[in-house]
Amino acid sequence: MTGIELAAGYAIAWAVRKAKRVAGRADAEVDHVLDAGMDRVHEVVAARLGTDPALERVMAEAASEQGEVTGRTRTRLELALEEQAEQDPGFAALLEEAVAAVQAAASEAAPGARAVYGNTFNGPTAIQAGDHNTQTNTFGS
Repeated sequence: MTGIELAAGYAIAWAVRKAKRVAGRADAEVDHVLDAGMDRVHEVVAARLGTDPALERVMAEAASEQGEVTGRTRTRLELALEEQAEQDPGFAALLEEAVAAVQAAASEAAPGARAVYGNTFNGPTAIQAGDHNTQTNTFGS
């Protein structure tokens, strides 16, 4: 997974979390650290993309009744970020640093945990990790 895909995912997660938690932030220290990291990713992305239609669409979809961002919108955001990163190595470095900070915070929050990035699951979904004969984690029902 490239840094651009991760950055887009974190920017989308920020928008969705913001829309769902308008009333305030969680009290847990881990949430504060993760929120601060995702806030930074959003700041870097928003400062560069500004009123880019891809970012505006992410914000609109995240705030919608469904609270989900479509795969097509995610792809548009990734392409917009990729283009900007190719044009400006300074922006690419800032984005990479912001993504690394979120990843570090997430790994401190759940050492040894694995994450699934870049996927949208609708309906029952099963994910297997490790020895596929013994461990199954099912999300959604």
